[in-house]
Amino acid sequence: MRFSRAFIPTMKESPADAEIPSHKLLVRAGFIRKKASGLYDILPLGVRVLLKIERIIREEMNRAGAQEVILPIMHPAELWIESGRWDVYGKEMIKFKDRHERDYALGPTAEEMITDLVRKEVKSYKDLPLNLYQIGRKFRDEIRPRFGLMRAREFIMKDAYSFHASDEDAEREYWNMYETYSRIFKRMGLVFKAVEADTGEIGGKFSHEFMVIADTGEGKLVYCEKCGYAASTEKAEQRKPEIPENREEKFKEIEKVHTPGVKRIEEVSEFLGRDEFPPEKILKLLVYVVDGEPVAIAIRGDKEVEETKLKQVFRGKDVRLATDEEIERFTGQPKGFLSPIGLRIPVYADYSVIPMVNFVAGAGEEDYHIKNVNRGRDFE
Repeated sequence: MRFSRAFIPTMKESPADAEIPSHKLLVRAGFIRKKASGLYDILPLGVRVLLKIERIIREEMNRAGAQEVILPIMHPAELWIESGRWDVYGKEMIKFKDRHERDYALGPTAEEMITDLVRKEVKSYKDLPLNLYQIGRKFRDEIRPRFGLMRAREFIMKDAYSFHASDEDAEREYWNMYETYSRIFKRMGLVFKAVEADTGEIGGKFSHEFMVIADTGEGKLVYCEKCGYAASTEKAEQRKPEIPENREEKFKEIEKVHTPGVKRIEEVSEFLGRDEFPPEKILKLLVYVVDGEPVAIAIRGDKEVEETKLKQVFRGKDVRLATDEEIERFTGQPKGFLSPIGLRIPVYADYSVIPMVNFVAGAGEEDYHIKNVNRGRDFE
């Protein structure tokens, strides 16, 4: 086709809702057009790019021994009910009824569909291993679509599913896919890191996310250029601190301090004197409910609890912060002044607490804190 006949509607100005460079450039250069929140028309230039991306993916997946399938976009509710995910997947799943009042969903992922196919058609372990993949549209009713195509309600995804007769063979295929994904991203010229990631509710021995290094995006990772370690912030672990045998700072006597109305870490630090008690010398104590059971989580005051890691540690499906009423009922102490000393529920301490000495914690009663608390002497 002559360039003069090409459909490339460009724009001089970026749309007001475009937050990141890729979104702005794709719209201005005539690759995409917004139809509604999270929904986009892919124009001819955009289609050319997508076809190139799909070609690279197909070549590498086929090279790795995978086979392509096309699964329905409409998913019958029965399969999701059978897996137990129909009621727990969340509002991101778009559900509807057909004219016969049967329940369906627009597929956000395809574990149920592919498993149903394989269980009906694979008759013997001799038919394994089997790796099936598809490139197709997925739908998720994002609460806040943003970043153009990066977080849309309708998107194109490549998903692959492998089936094996043994754990050893499944692990072999895992690393086969790891190398395949690495080749795909290298061929696309992307700067990426394969990082250790949370296995999620599906579980498993290990999981990796391939994260592209960029200034924009919602995922965060940590990595070391020297040793090569890389992990998502949900998975990353710090080394357990070593406590010197002859530490210079000795344990001081506990001192109870009146702190009227002072609850937050920053407020406590300011009240007691930031020079002597910065946030990192204050203990943060939070009460969580894990599968119905209360636990207290102790962490250094300048840090935050990563709830995904709590699920990993406790192997719990339902992990949430306790309500104010639950806190008082479980602990007998007021929120904002919780003390690890004599607490009647289990206390689990983050590694950040191990080197803390003579720190501040709640006193377990309204408007009071305690100075010079020490793990090992005052609580375990």
